[in-house]
Amino acid sequence: MDLLDDPVPGVGTYEDFNTIDWVREKSKDRDRHREITSKSKESTWALVKSVSDAFSGWLLMLLIGLMSGALAGGIDISAHWMTDLKEGVCLNGFWFNHEHCCWTSNETTFQERDKCPQWKSWAELIIGTTEGPFAYIMNYLMYVCWALLFSFLAVTLVRAFAPYACGSGIPEIKTILSGFIIRGYLGKWTLIIKTITLVLAVSSGLSLGKEGPLVHVACCCGNILCHLFTKYRKNEAKRREVLSAAAAVGVSVAFGAPIGGVLFSLEEVSYYFPLKTLWRSFFAALVAAFTLRSINPFGNSRLVLFYTTWLGHYPVLEVLVVTAVTAVVAFPNSYTRTSTSELISELFNDCGLLDSSKLCNYDNANVTKSSNELPDRPAGDDVYTAMWQLSLALVFKMLITVVTFGMKVPSGLFIPSMAVGAIAGRLLGIGMEQLAYYHHDWAIFRGWCSPGADCITPGLYAMVGAAACLGGVTRMTVSLVVIMFELTGGLEYIVPLMAAAMTSKWVADAIGREGIYEAHIRLNGYPFLEAKEEFSHKTLAMDVMRPRRSDPPLSVLTQDGMTVEDVETMITETTYSGFPVVVSHESQRLVGFVLRRDLTISIDNARQRQDGIVSTSRIFFTEYTPPQPPSSPPPLKLRGIMDLSPFTVTDHTAMDIVVDIFRKLGLRQCLITHNGRLLGIITKKDILKHVAQIANRDPDSILFN
Repeated sequence: MDLLDDPVPGVGTYEDFNTIDWVREKSKDRDRHREITSKSKESTWALVKSVSDAFSGWLLMLLIGLMSGALAGGIDISAHWMTDLKEGVCLNGFWFNHEHCCWTSNETTFQERDKCPQWKSWAELIIGTTEGPFAYIMNYLMYVCWALLFSFLAVTLVRAFAPYACGSGIPEIKTILSGFIIRGYLGKWTLIIKTITLVLAVSSGLSLGKEGPLVHVACCCGNILCHLFTKYRKNEAKRREVLSAAAAVGVSVAFGAPIGGVLFSLEEVSYYFPLKTLWRSFFAALVAAFTLRSINPFGNSRLVLFYTTWLGHYPVLEVLVVTAVTAVVAFPNSYTRTSTSELISELFNDCGLLDSSKLCNYDNANVTKSSNELPDRPAGDDVYTAMWQLSLALVFKMLITVVTFGMKVPSGLFIPSMAVGAIAGRLLGIGMEQLAYYHHDWAIFRGWCSPGADCITPGLYAMVGAAACLGGVTRMTVSLVVIMFELTGGLEYIVPLMAAAMTSKWVADAIGREGIYEAHIRLNGYPFLEAKEEFSHKTLAMDVMRPRRSDPPLSVLTQDGMTVEDVETMITETTYSGFPVVVSHESQRLVGFVLRRDLTISIDNARQRQDGIVSTSRIFFTEYTPPQPPSSPPPLKLRGIMDLSPFTVTDHTAMDIVVDIFRKLGLRQCLITHNGRLLGIITKKDILKHVAQIANRDPDSILFN
């Protein structure tokens, strides 16, 4: 049986925790495309198939956008309802959250717009009053109990049904997009459990966001929908183009920032991002944002709301303890009790005359009603009270976010990071505003800040602080500025946002080169070659290749001298992912490269389907099989599974060139030759271990093949 003519099912696929061969996958897609194009000239039906094949990518993007937008809308609506459930329930319908419950009420006041007879707090329902210490204790107790219930359900569902649903998912998605296989990470069970537990985790009040996990949710949608189309189902490289677009969709529905989402995918997560993927990402992000807007989860036609420790060994206990601490500490402070999204919205707000927030309690005695621009004003008592509460909230948020991120529930870092930065920015903004009001003759204010002018905008300080903190954590730059611009609609603030993004990156890079996602990739031991890092050491390919001088010789196959038994013995006695094929052991002239998985599948298939194949049958990787003696068993031709053009470099090639080749071509291995003779092999894992060794890290921390 010639495997060239009759492909064996399973050949060309990859095992779990292995890296794909980008070069081979792209070559397969080119061959498939050429075949479709040539057949399209033969008949009308073939032409229709060719057109549908070309259009399938855009259709897939449309479906991903619709599905992700719908799921994001459902998550937002559910999370708002369950968050409010901790404080009370609506008598008109238990499915209404606090805001929706009071929408139709005629008995709300401007100062207390969130109070209406239809909405009852738990104290009012259970003990019949909203005033006094008993009512406060009852509301406090119910708040903590609901938070513990939600977090317990979240961690239990994750542990029982989908362990991959925990965390933000972005480090793993970056690794998958680089060509790594993690089976089940983007599967249907992960999608279902992540969607449910994300609502529960956010509703529990833990210091986490849903924005990072929404990227994981969108990528799950993309991966599942890929199975509807053959060209994406059967090609791992093509599927990763779709996943890059899905990552953009995730940010689009998280922040209502379709352009920022595309830039985030390009700058932060994608490994291979051709121009075609750029346009398709933009289209999918636009569809998702439009879908979310149509669902209108916030009821205001806007896309967004804004204008470890030892416990790590006991994940359920860890989640419950952190939830209990969070709820107990958060309830007394109104700025930590509220959802983080609402907190950021209030911090970004520019105070007008009609704002009822404590942060806007200024002395308006000298303000005329007709003025369009409010001047800097002296702060009232409520503003100073709010500043103390925000200072406590800042310390609490910083400490609890460090512990929360990485627990076994879906958890994002975008919103908590922005909240920390926004609090610090608002505090600084109010301080500067009061300094400018009382000391406008100081050198730093004189000349541009006259009495009665609007010199300082505390909301802008909060916005810049949020961008700076998020940039310091993730090291995002261009995409961060665009996300913040789309998030707030403040085009005039682009320059301070750009300055904040660059400054935060410089400061953070001075402390440590890794962003949060790169750090998690390293801690998890994933084989990821970071494109942002420069390799500047003067080593050669011979210094990194295997076998080393003291090692046994390289395990190789010969093109025509081995039996089935010889090859099966080599497979059993080694754990290598593939084997070079040479002319003979004496010449060591390179012929090609065969993957272990393809070899095993092909031999097993031949034993079942081809008559006469036994352990003594000879295996040929040559184009033509020489005549066999009449008494010998039939040969096994495996040239069809061999890579005839494996990537090779010489032993004197500089390692910085080799690293660059691995990054840009997405190689999983590279063969080393000297004057045409095979010397050794360098795998992606070898390079990662070499880089770790140079950086004085444990090279064995790279866990996967």
